[in-house]
Parts: sequence; C-alpha cells; structure tokens
Amino acid sequence: MTTTTRRPRSRRQRAIDPVTFEILRNSFMNAVELMAQQFRMTCHSFVIYAKDFSCSLADAEGNPVAQGDQDIAVHIGTHHLVCQSVMEAFGDDIHPGDVFVTNDPYSGGTHFNDVRVLRPIFVEDHLIAWATANGHWSDVGGLVPGSFDVKAREHFGEGLRIPPLRVWSRGILQQDVVGFIVGNTRAPQDNASDLNAQAEATRVCEREVLRLVGRYGRNVVTQAFQEVIDHASGLLQARVAELPDGTWTTSDFLDGDPSLGEGLVPVTVSLTIDGDRLRYDLTGSGPAVSTFMNSTYGSTLSGLLAGTKHFFPEVPVNAGLYRAIEVELGPPGTVVNAAWPTAVSGFVSGVFEKLVNALFELWSQILPERSMACSFNLEYLLVGGRDMRTRDRDIFMWYDWNVGGWGARNGRDGATAASPLFGANFAAQPVEGQERLNPVVTTHHRIVQDSGGPGEFRGGCGVAKGVQLADSAATVMSYCCDRERSVPWGINGGLPSTPQGLWLNPDSPERRYLGAIFSNEELVSGDVFSRASAGGGGYGDPLDRITALVLEDVIDGYVSVERAAKDYGVVVIETNVTESGGAERWAVDVEATARLRSDIRAERRRWLEVDAETVARRYRMGEVDTLDCLRQYGVILDWGSGELLARTTEQNRELMQRRAAEHWNDLPLETGGAA
Repeated sequence: MTTTTRRPRSRRQRAIDPVTFEILRNSFMNAVELMAQQFRMTCHSFVIYAKDFSCSLADAEGNPVAQGDQDIAVHIGTHHLVCQSVMEAFGDDIHPGDVFVTNDPYSGGTHFNDVRVLRPIFVEDHLIAWATANGHWSDVGGLVPGSFDVKAREHFGEGLRIPPLRVWSRGILQQDVVGFIVGNTRAPQDNASDLNAQAEATRVCEREVLRLVGRYGRNVVTQAFQEVIDHASGLLQARVAELPDGTWTTSDFLDGDPSLGEGLVPVTVSLTIDGDRLRYDLTGSGPAVSTFMNSTYGSTLSGLLAGTKHFFPEVPVNAGLYRAIEVELGPPGTVVNAAWPTAVSGFVSGVFEKLVNALFELWSQILPERSMACSFNLEYLLVGGRDMRTRDRDIFMWYDWNVGGWGARNGRDGATAASPLFGANFAAQPVEGQERLNPVVTTHHRIVQDSGGPGEFRGGCGVAKGVQLADSAATVMSYCCDRERSVPWGINGGLPSTPQGLWLNPDSPERRYLGAIFSNEELVSGDVFSRASAGGGGYGDPLDRITALVLEDVIDGYVSVERAAKDYGVVVIETNVTESGGAERWAVDVEATARLRSDIRAERRRWLEVDAETVARRYRMGEVDTLDCLRQYGVILDWGSGELLARTTEQNRELMQRRAAEHWNDLPLETGGAA
C-alpha cells in the first residue's frame, strides 16, 4: 500500500478569548458531572447505581457539547440522535419546564432498557440547550424478566417501546403518562423512582447552565458551545492528517445465527484515511441474525466512536468527534444496520463489542505503539421470579455482569478483572448488595487461571462467578455474552484466551452446559449456576515471552505449570527449597525450556492442520482439553458435547493463520529464551 503524510489543517479562529473558552469548556463538563452525581445518588435501581447510565449536555440543535467522564461507552454516539428525534416529534411545541422520555432504538437509541430523559433549557423564550440523563431500567416488560429475550425475532417481545413522550408539561407531571409507562414493567416502583431521579438530575444541569448564562451572557455561552465542538473536531482531524493515507479492513465475528446452523457471522469494518478525513465502511457485514444480537444505527455509531476514542484519548467526546468521522453502514437489514422491527436488545454483547475490537485491530496497524489485542466480551445474566423470603412474594430481578480480561498491549500485559469495553467505568456489583436484594448466594468469585491469552505480552485474566438460588418460585434465567465460539483473539502472534458460557449445577450428576446465549431457562431453589468471563488475547509470539515473567505468572497463580509448558514452552519445576516463611520455591529449568521451545517451534504450524474431527474425538475422550483445542489446534467445539463445529473451525483457523501463525518466530530471539 502506498502511503503519504499530509499537514494538518490550521487551527480555527475563536471568537472567545482562550481563558474564557477553557473556563466554559470545563464548566460544561462540570455541569454534566454534577448531573451524573445527582442521578447516581438518587436512583432507585441497583443497576444504575453500579454505573449503567450516561449524561450529556447538548446545544439547541441537540449536538452534544459535553458528556460525562464516567459514562459507559455504548451511549456516546446516540445522545444527539435521540435528542433530535424528540425535536422532530414535537417541533415548536417545546416549552420551559417540559421533560421528555424515550427508549426507541430505531430513532437513534440503543436498546429498550436504556431509557432517556431529556430537558430543554431555556433563557427567557430562547431554547439554548438540552440536558439528558440515560439509565438502564432493570425491566421494561416483554416476555422474560429483565426484558432480554434471546429468542426474540422482532422487538415486540423485548418490552415496551417508548416513542418520544412528554412526561412533564410546563413543569407539571403527567401522571397518566408515567403510569402507562411503568405499569407495563415488572418493577413499576423502581422505574417511577428512577424516572424522577433522571428528571431531577437534568434540573441540576439546567441550573449550572443558567448560572453560566448569568455570569457570561447567553451569546457567549452559546458561542462557546459551538467552539467546544469545533475544538474536538479540529483535534481529531489534525491527528488523522499526521497519519499515512490508506485503507485497512478486518472482521470480528458473532458466534453464529441459530437459524442458519453453525458458522461465524462477520462484523466487517474498513477504515480509510485520506488526508484529514477518516471514514468507516461496514458494508461487508453479515445479514441480521435470528437472535436479538443485532444493532441499530445509533448503537453501531457508538461502537465506532468508542473504538476510535481508545486511540485518540486526547479528543473530547462531543459532536465534534462525530463530525470528523464519515460512516457508511450499507443497506438496512444487516447485523450492523438492523431495521424495524428486528430484535436488537442484545447488541451490547453482539455487534457493539465486535466493532470496538475490530477497530482495535485496525488502529493497531496504524498506531502500533497503542496496539491492543481482543478483550473479553460483555456478558449479562438475568434471573427473575418471586422472592419467597418476603411476605408478599415480591417480584425480583437480579441483573448481573462479570468483569474480565482486556487484550495484551504492545509492551504490557492486559488488565485483569477489568470492566468490559462496553463501559470502562462500569462498577462490579457488590455481592452483598445482590444477596440482600435477591434470593441468591454467591458461592465463588475468583480470577480464572490460564484464562489470559498467551503472548510475548499476556492477555488479562477473566473471572469466574458461581451463585446458588435461594428460596424462590417461578424463576427463570436468561444469559447472553457471545465469545463462546468467536473466542477473544490475539494479534501479532498472540494466542486466544478462553470461551465464555454458563454451566447449570456444574458439580452434580445433572450438570448441563447451557452455552453463551439462552433465555427463559427454568430454575428451582437450590440450583447452582456458574460462568466465567474470558481473558484478553495475547500480543506477540508466546515463545518470546521472557521466562522470568512466565515464572512470575505461575507464582502469582495466573498461569498453571502445565500451561506454562504448553503455551509458553517454559518448564517450571519445584526446587524443594524452603525460605524462612516456609513457602515453596519455583524455578525455570533452562535447558528443558530451550528444548521444549525448539520442539514447539518445529511443530506448531502443523498442529493447525491436524484433522479437526480427530481433535474433537480426543477431546471427548479426555486426551486434550479446551485450551489445547483452541491454542494448539484452532478447533472450535460445542464445549458441552464435544461435537465438532466444522465451519466455525475452518473460519477460526483462517483467522489464527493471519493473526498468529504469520507472525511466529521460527528462530528464538537472541534476547529472549531463558532471560
């Protein structure tokens, strides 16, 4: 590919002096942060308290000026679309004291659980801004508790679709509208309380904006809105102009479409740089799938923006970021551009995180100093029924997610037990709070050994969590996470991490593997379910990892002695020498390590060509395990039955050849080995 470098555009002239600009730019951010703090401190739902929310301040046309530092990434590309849908619905019929609500994913939103509350901000009779508070309601109706119906083909089974509605009119609450909305959910009291908390949070933002207007004047504040947006756009364009021109393309994958049999479904992204222009094209992505893992325009845009922002952390998140990027989604009806009434609630575990990881791979080729392998996938577990601990047998809905491993980076191991890419500031929910609010008892919550993808730099480790259902009735479980088959991958020679999935009663004769995506599974009191999040993919050839680092991982419990040998070619032995504290000491057998690494180098390319059915048979006989299948042979199975997934394996091996085998070193590094 021929590449050139172009000069960045000259900086735009500002009408506001630099000091006032910086004061107002930071004041806008502060207004949003105060709004977010108010929302979190007054919300009723445990889910929102665990930071599944976002806030924004936009100008009179709905263009975001500032978004919160604590916002989850999945909302960043949707605030302006939702705001504009409200303006289109109400036109000139918008007044001081009005507050609107909507959750429509087909009008720029994400999924039905993400309910947006928007307040127009007026100075006298002039609309100058909008404040938005968006929170994930634990239930919005539909066929299953928590409103996550994996089997939904159309949105009608996913819950209540709320078009733009006015819930406060000139400051007066429309109780009938609120009653209609929350009356169609399983948690009416929680949702009504959260709605009020969201409205009051937007009032805090309004107060701060009006305080700034009182100090600087309306014209200065509104001019600052535009200059803050232009500032972000100019920053990104200047950074892009410094980079080589060209086009790069890759795909990440959904695990499959049940209606079509096994086989990975592509989420394909082409990235083009032309001067200071940045363009994404998704037209190579697969058709919409028969589950709820599809994505609408707003959610897809968020994935692209979030992935871009990881590589340009200095660029503020506002409408300027959006304006500096061109996006081509291709025709409606694809997995990245789902049209009404396609089911879309599972996009969070589907298209969104695949887009972010695909962009990681693309930008890693352009900005290798910031490169990063694939990270674990967001997963959602929803259990709902009747809480028999209470006198009135109250409805409960337990909504949980796991932390996991991020991909290894150039020069550094991946983060362990980190929040998902979906929201880097997502909080792990305290199990004490979960047990108090729901009839569940946590049996274990621990880091998973060997879950980090091997590489010269290791992927972060995932986390296993087990729960026993206590005294309950009429209880069902739903789960979605993906990455059971499209396992988090490594780059530049790195190996994959581990598959995700859930086991029911794993330590009993009735143990069942339920997989990575299901809904409405019936439970009874005493049932135990356990699932583990994946780790991140590895970066670089694992045989080039410094042996001292492998030894340290073994001592810390991140890597087992067995996988140290199989994945890194490092032979770790016990020395049978004790220190004063009595701890056993471990050491690397240097000569055995050199021999083993040489043997692996000679054989590993051939392993990717071994008959896949033979590997599957050996798995069923217990001769090889899951990690052997993935990391040595590139074979993907039904991890419960051991059945070979032939088409998926073929696709996975092609990807491993490109991401791993092509980058393996046939000879050891002079400074590697037993260092």
